[in-house]
Amino acid sequence: MRGDGGLGALEERLAHAFADRSLLVAALTHASARFRGRGETYERLEFLGDRVLGLVIADMLVARFGEASEGELARRLARLVSGEACAEAGRAMGLEHHIRAAGTTLKDGGRAAAGILADACEAVIGAAYRDGGLEAARAIVERYWREALESMQGPLRDAKTELQEWAHRRNLETPRYQEVGRSGPDHAPEFVVEVVIAGAEGAQAKGRSKREAEQEAAETVLRREGVWKE
Repeated sequence: MRGDGGLGALEERLAHAFADRSLLVAALTHASARFRGRGETYERLEFLGDRVLGLVIADMLVARFGEASEGELARRLARLVSGEACAEAGRAMGLEHHIRAAGTTLKDGGRAAAGILADACEAVIGAAYRDGGLEAARAIVERYWREALESMQGPLRDAKTELQEWAHRRNLETPRYQEVGRSGPDHAPEFVVEVVIAGAEGAQAKGRSKREAEQEAAETVLRREGVWKE
């Protein structure tokens, strides 16, 4: 491995050479890797990157889907900035080879590891914004989100709406959503939401916002009941 810890290769994949590489180092540093609680981690940059990502994706969607309604654009945006989408982009960037985290934090291969990868991905976008402005961050988002955005053909279905229609067709009460758990720091919480349907089995799901968790819970029921098959 090169003396820069391989960051030069990462910069090549990002197509951005950092003038202040300490920003990139911070974006790749999990809180568990701090020494005695000291040192910069990716949390603040993740906070910034989340907002930058949302802005750039929203702009891309408006330009790409000129006839889409506000609700349709919102559903596409939610899908593209979800934790799953950010983790996938992080894997495409190869961030798992550069993130600094203690012990087996990244090695469990589960939700925690995917969450760290998603957070670091947003932090890298935030770091690029701090280092080179909006256009530098935009270039990274374009590079790693364009294909996913372009492949979103046709209107996206809204899981909560479809679940409500499914329940009404069966003379069931309107599904209710309730928060049953919350974890993580204030700037990046993870919510657990349960959908309750009187007369039918509900479901629980997690998300980085209540809205995302509600959609995931509704989708879980729709797939379990065979309404959504793909």
